[in-house]
Amino acid sequence: MATHAVLQRFKWRFLSVSLWPRWIVTYFLFFNSAVNCQIRYSIPEEMKKGSLIGNMAQDLGLDLKRLRSGRARIVTGENTQYIELKTDKGTLVVNDRIDREQLCGDVTPCSFSFEIIMENPIELHRIIVEILDVNDHSPVFRNNHIRMEISESAVVGSRFVLESADDPDVGVNGLEDYVLSTSDNFVLKQHANPDGSKFAEIILQKPLDREEQPRLSFKLIAVDGGTPHRSGTVNIDITVLDANDNPPVFNQTVYRATVLENSKSGSHVITVNATDADSGSNGEVSYAFSNLKGNLANKFKIDKTTGTITVSGQIDFEKDKKHEIRVEAKDQGGLTDLSKVIIDIVDVNDNAPVINVMSFASPLSEDAPFGSTVAVFNAKDADSESNGQIMCTVDKSLPFKIISSLSNYYSLVSDSAFDREKTPEYNITITATDSGSPPLSSAIKLHLILSDINDNPPLFDNLIYNAVIAENNSPGISIITVNALDSDSNQNARISYILENTQVGGFPVSTYVSLNSDTGIISAVRSFDYEQIKQLQLVVKAQDGGSPPLSSNVTVKMVIQDQNDNPPQVLYPVQTGGSVVAEMVPRAADVGYLVTKVVAVDVDSGQNAWLSYKLQKATDRALFEVGLQNGEIRTIRQVNDKDAVKQRLTVIVEDNGQPSRSAAVIVNVAVADSFPEVLSEFTDFTHDKEYNDNLTFYLVLALAVVSFLFITCVVVIISVKIYRWRQSRTLFHSNLPVIPYYPPRYSDTLGTGTLQHVYNYEVCRTTDSRKSDCKFGGAGSQNVLIMDPSSTGTMQRIQSEKSILDEPDSPLEVSLLMLFILCADINLFVHW
Repeated sequence: MATHAVLQRFKWRFLSVSLWPRWIVTYFLFFNSAVNCQIRYSIPEEMKKGSLIGNMAQDLGLDLKRLRSGRARIVTGENTQYIELKTDKGTLVVNDRIDREQLCGDVTPCSFSFEIIMENPIELHRIIVEILDVNDHSPVFRNNHIRMEISESAVVGSRFVLESADDPDVGVNGLEDYVLSTSDNFVLKQHANPDGSKFAEIILQKPLDREEQPRLSFKLIAVDGGTPHRSGTVNIDITVLDANDNPPVFNQTVYRATVLENSKSGSHVITVNATDADSGSNGEVSYAFSNLKGNLANKFKIDKTTGTITVSGQIDFEKDKKHEIRVEAKDQGGLTDLSKVIIDIVDVNDNAPVINVMSFASPLSEDAPFGSTVAVFNAKDADSESNGQIMCTVDKSLPFKIISSLSNYYSLVSDSAFDREKTPEYNITITATDSGSPPLSSAIKLHLILSDINDNPPLFDNLIYNAVIAENNSPGISIITVNALDSDSNQNARISYILENTQVGGFPVSTYVSLNSDTGIISAVRSFDYEQIKQLQLVVKAQDGGSPPLSSNVTVKMVIQDQNDNPPQVLYPVQTGGSVVAEMVPRAADVGYLVTKVVAVDVDSGQNAWLSYKLQKATDRALFEVGLQNGEIRTIRQVNDKDAVKQRLTVIVEDNGQPSRSAAVIVNVAVADSFPEVLSEFTDFTHDKEYNDNLTFYLVLALAVVSFLFITCVVVIISVKIYRWRQSRTLFHSNLPVIPYYPPRYSDTLGTGTLQHVYNYEVCRTTDSRKSDCKFGGAGSQNVLIMDPSSTGTMQRIQSEKSILDEPDSPLEVSLLMLFILCADINLFVHW
């Protein structure tokens, strides 16, 4: 849609404005101290919320900073706000669903207006938005069936008015045409009312014969002119009656009447009259309204016998100034005639002016210049002509005057300089009076306060705020309230609290807490975890509403309080699902013999991390005990031959929190002096005599790869060891200090681990035996037995009292040790 905008400045200069979609014509007018302009847009109805209407800032030649500094906003009065102003872009967008039919009904063109107001200085711009109709409604008949009774003596050419379809759309989208399905007896004829609406009637073109065809049925289709077309259908059923050859006839084709608005129910409007040349029952005429639109049925009624039309509901000139009603006269034989009644509504002065204040600059600085705009208000009267003409006045003793700007818009401006020390405030009464008889008036009172300048910043109650919050809190919980006071008054003392953008652990502080800008309440955004963060420090700024604003900062320290939310975690013994771990106790063990030690930790702090150990369940409670503080499992009596070989202990590790949390660990103990003695207790061997050729192939391939990697590693390690041995010999003959070297597979385990023991292993296996032999060293202070049920071999670890660091460190011994371990691993792999 190509459109143009015209801009009228103080000297009536014209500037071209860029073309925009949906614009029609834009006018700008200027009055007095406030800038007043008018823009007109054209948009289709039913646009989505957020759809662009136009760039108001560009069309008015306004800067976006001016929109924000002037606090530009939309003023709609008591009407629905369909449009929203985006001050950051200067654009107008759709804010609510716009239904042209609901907004304007049949009135065209359909438009509504609102005002854009800005302050400092005050500017007022009127925006008119025309709503274009879209074809979103189909023609609809009031009833699904039209039932008619027609005498068989009806002459050719007789007319029968049909029920009209109603289409809320207007223009080309409104009702366009009626179509009648195939009928041998009737043809369709259409008529147009002065208001543009259409109705149809059927004309008899072939005489009826009740004896041959007592009933007729066909369809009437109403089609609109939109794209695509929409239609509505009604079924017409005609019952053919015996002869009645004279239809009723009105004595006037059009009746005119007037009625005052607010007339009481039952007030007489007009009487229509129709006569029928027939006699008897065929000459009796009844009256009824035909195809009443909207809510007319609730406003008027007609006496079906006398034809008298009276008021039955509320008549309001401000809503409808004229009504057109079609009246149908019908005799007992089904013949009808149609007449139109035009009812004009006479306005009475029943509405007082309504004053709406659009903008009121209070408090107003005492140094405001002469002619400053104090308020902008709108005065409207719903009545018409002289009853709607308004005059606004203000007390002449006050230093103010009223200036008219746009139609029905007024500005209250200062008429002299202010002196706050003499008069700190004013009570202003604005009176609006219409020109009706008798005149009606209304008044509003404005309380204007003169203000000082902003010279005091807000001050916090404390120099620093401290708060404590327990971890695992609920998000949204209030933590602490900061409070600041400003010794200024009114707007200059209105304080807003702002959370400064600081970082906590690499994240913005706003991801942890939120601040209510009005109340100063600091709330948690999420649940805190003491184990992740123990303290927060943030900065809150209090800023007043002065211009320019003044502010001050305060530091808020938040300490996270630990809660017992983590259970103990057992580090040893490790619970495995694929093997059974057993601690061996010799039958010659004395009282107090250390079996093993349960090691656990708790990630909580303080008393929540204090752990205690308890023996919950045991095969023989009289044999073992658990240290309350250290978790050591010891014998409490001498082991004898009657004690079971397999002992199962359940140890509970419990923290000291409230409520306490705990973890359980199962310890398997073998009471025996030798390994074969307990083998059957812990191992269940299964044999599979079926072998898969493909599996054998992959196992052999894997064995070859492992062997190759092993040989490569041995060669590299021997080369490195020979090189280092030669270096050490060179250093030995030199005067340089000798630094001992330990192979990578050796580590110092003397007293540095959780259990104060050192273990050495020696395993011998065969390639396909169902039982493997094992060798272990002499008895030590503790033995640990590990068995894997998924394999046919066993492994026993025996503590050696002598550290492997004391053994020779030659390359050959290292290679032999690695070869020995690899053979054992390969044997396990092949069996698996």
